[in-house]
Amino acid sequence: MVLTGAHPTRFASHADVFWLQSEGAATPKLSPTVASALVRAAKNADRGRILEGLVSKTPVWGAIQLDRLHATFLKMNSSGVVVIGALNGSALGLGAELAWACDLRVMVDDESFIGQPEVLLGFPPGGGGTQRLARLIGTHRALTAILEGKPFTPREALEVGAVDAVVPPEELMDTAIGMAKHFGARDKEAVGAIKRSIYLGGSMPLEDGLVRENAEFISLMPSARAQELMLDYMASTDNLGELPLYDPEIYAAALAAGFVPKQNGSEQR
Repeated sequence: MVLTGAHPTRFASHADVFWLQSEGAATPKLSPTVASALVRAAKNADRGRILEGLVSKTPVWGAIQLDRLHATFLKMNSSGVVVIGALNGSALGLGAELAWACDLRVMVDDESFIGQPEVLLGFPPGGGGTQRLARLIGTHRALTAILEGKPFTPREALEVGAVDAVVPPEELMDTAIGMAKHFGARDKEAVGAIKRSIYLGGSMPLEDGLVRENAEFISLMPSARAQELMLDYMASTDNLGELPLYDPEIYAAALAAGFVPKQNGSEQR
C-alpha cells in the first residue's frame, strides 16, 4: 500500500492546533502517573465504542481519540501489508508520525522537510513521534531532534535513516510503487509475522522478544504456503545436489520473485 499527500507541497500536515488547544483546556492538569491511569481508562471506555456518548464531554475523550490514533498506526505495523510512505512534500508533527508509522519512506528531493516541532508549542509529541523516530534513527539522534524541534531536510533524513530513499519529484510515485510491488511479492502472512516480531517484540526485553518471535515462527510453519515453498526447496536441493540459496543467480531470482523458485535437474550448473 502506498500513502501519499493530496496537498501539492505536503505529505500530511500537523494536527489541528485548535483541536489540541481546546482538548487541553478541557482537561485538568494531571501528573504523569494520573495521566497514565487516564490513558488506561480510555482504552477500557472505548471498547466497542459503546460509551462514546457518555465520555465525549469528559477528559477521557481526548485520551480516547489518541488511543484510536495509536490503534490505527499499530494496525499498520501489525498487518501483512507493507506500507510505503510516498512523501510528496513536508510533514510536521502528526504528519511526520504518520510517515514514521509506515514501513518504508520515499521522500522528494526538494525544499521539503520532516520533523517534530511540538516542543516549540510547549508540549511533547503525542502520536508516537518519540517512540517510532527513536526506533528508526536511534535514541540520541531522536532526542536531540525532538528537543530542538528542527526538522530534517530530505538529505538529512536519508543520512540518519529516517527515510529510505530521496528521489526527484517526478520519480516519487514510480519509486514508491516499485518498492510496494517488490515487497508485496512476499507472502502476506510471513510479512505480518515479521512486522509484529520487529515492531512489537523489538521493544521488549530480549527474552520476551524471543518469545514473541518464537510464537510467530511456530504459528506460521504449518501454513500452506510455507509448507509448499519448503517442499519445493527440498526438491530443488535434491535436483541440484546443492543448497539453492548458495547459488547467487537463484538467490537473485528469489529476491525478485518474492519466493525461492523451484529448480529442476536441467538447471544444475
